[in-house]
Amino acid sequence: MNHYYVYPYAPVPSYHYAPTPNHQQQLWHSNNWHPQYVAAPPATPHQHPVRNPRIRDRGKEPFVVDINDVAEDNNTFRSTIWTGKHLQATVMSIDVGDDVGLEVHPDNDQFLKIEEGHGLVRMGKNRNTLNFEEYVDDDSAIFVPAGTWHNIINTGRSPLKLYSIYAPPHHPSGTVHQTKADADH
Repeated sequence: MNHYYVYPYAPVPSYHYAPTPNHQQQLWHSNNWHPQYVAAPPATPHQHPVRNPRIRDRGKEPFVVDINDVAEDNNTFRSTIWTGKHLQATVMSIDVGDDVGLEVHPDNDQFLKIEEGHGLVRMGKNRNTLNFEEYVDDDSAIFVPAGTWHNIINTGRSPLKLYSIYAPPHHPSGTVHQTKADADH
């Protein structure tokens, strides 16, 4: 029998989905029906819960998305994809040779994850002293404490694709900046 591991790292038998007469999906295991497990079939590597969605803010409602795919498919400078009471997620695409722009969020901690591309992160206590520098690429995670000046510069040969999480939200719900110039106005 195939096994996979879940917390707390105990082997769990593999379950398979099979249709029932009422057209729900139920788990099938060892020739026994388990009606307490009702779910949709698992996503395959080429099938995601939301793939190439029309990017829009779906905040304050439950939402599941393959954020890696959304970030990689995004072509706007910045778009919010979820804005809640205490948290906000955005996706960004930074053009070759361009940057996010030197900024500080006095009341927001920020997490950014690079999905595609290469860049340079610069941070510091004030705009004239950016004494932290680190090169980043695919799968790099960046943590920016509230009150820290920061910038990300695209040093690669293709757009830098990333997503960002703010706590608390920083941009108005539904924000879409097609270009960096749009964001600056």
